Amino acid sequence: MANVSPTRGDITSHPDVTEMRDRYARMLGGRDVALVDGPVFLLGLYCAVSPWIVHYTNSQPDLVPHNLVIGIAIGLLALGFTRAPERMYGLSWAFSALGVWMIISPWIVGDSPDAGVVWNNIVIGALAVLLGLMCAGTAARSAPKP
Repeated sequence: MANVSPTRGDITSHPDVTEMRDRYARMLGGRDVALVDGPVFLLGLYCAVSPWIVHYTNSQPDLVPHNLVIGIAIGLLALGFTRAPERMYGLSWAFSALGVWMIISPWIVGDSPDAGVVWNNIVIGALAVLLGLMCAGTAARSAPKP
């Protein structure tokens, strides 16, 4: 009977190992933050629908379109991070700035916001700042060295 058991060879002795590694690195394209794209999109989606989840459409009517527009902007940034990461991760600082704006916006856009509205925007903003800094850090690490 023939020996059909799988054997594992060492690929380091393969003649094209450097070319294969280079091609693999090009295909990945510096996608170190692939796990961040999903949470960024979900954060944008939650931000957009949060006025209806937290029920402040009547008490804070000015914050409803504000959170909707900011949520859509965060979602579009997430889609950009996914589709063209090499160009979009430079905007991760803008994403962090959106997070800071979300933290202070209840007092600027809103009118005497209650604790639920304030905490909702603080949590969204803090997560946006944290995820934006993670994206910025990874983009700085994976940037081509001169």
